[in-house]
Amino acid sequence: MVDIRRSSRAVAAITAVVAAGSLAVACTASTTTHAGPTLDAPKPTIVLVHGAFADGSSWNDVIDRLIENRYPVVAAANPLRGPAADAASVRGLISHIDGPVVLVGHSYGGSVISAAAAGNDQVKALVYVAAFLPAPGETALELTAKFPGSTLPGTLDPVAFTRPDGSTGTDLYIQQSKFRDQFAADVAADRATLAAAAQRPIDQTALEEKATVAAWTDKPSWDVITTQDLNIPLAAQRFMAERAHSRVTEVEASHSVAVSHPDVVADVIEQAAQGVTP
Repeated sequence: MVDIRRSSRAVAAITAVVAAGSLAVACTASTTTHAGPTLDAPKPTIVLVHGAFADGSSWNDVIDRLIENRYPVVAAANPLRGPAADAASVRGLISHIDGPVVLVGHSYGGSVISAAAAGNDQVKALVYVAAFLPAPGETALELTAKFPGSTLPGTLDPVAFTRPDGSTGTDLYIQQSKFRDQFAADVAADRATLAAAAQRPIDQTALEEKATVAAWTDKPSWDVITTQDLNIPLAAQRFMAERAHSRVTEVEASHSVAVSHPDVVADVIEQAAQGVTP
């Protein structure tokens, strides 16, 4: 017959050994986890702000790469009504995000992030992608015209609209037949056709609105400069980046560099993010 008392004592002894071993493993694992950074260490949220004649989908390939590297990402819906109003929209989005933010702006989106990040300690770094970095008192239109090379004016398609307050305005599109050559010459034809159809217009007055603040004066910035850009001249991009003391990456690309060279853009964003990761 089996001695139940002896069996019970044996089971209890074995259980105690297993429990002690589990505790030792748990303590070791805990020590290892806190010894240094891991793949699951908190990372800043990347907030992407598109520019005129585009929408959030223009970031899709960049988003894929950032998510693969475990970055939380939000592609903001930029209203394209004016830097001050658009910056307020982006600030509202940022306020609902926990932790540090790296703010990224393409094209006119650069004007928006320069305003949205001003005085905002949550924003730790700025990344400009073929973008405007206006100083107070400057407009996107003024910076475009400061140097030769932009062929954008001849491709625009103005559309009248009525604002909620009853005033009239002009929305600017790029003519679909000219979109690829002007905006996305190094993007596959089928993707450029989709982008042309889905483009979002910008209120003309947004390009004429003067900047009132410039976050790049006191926040670290990175800049992807596009050498084949027909929207913002190369000389204008270099002028703005040098003035802001940005860390520059130049790419032989069209204005749609986030679509044609997503690896480069994602890499620069991660360079900025690594400087603010706890």
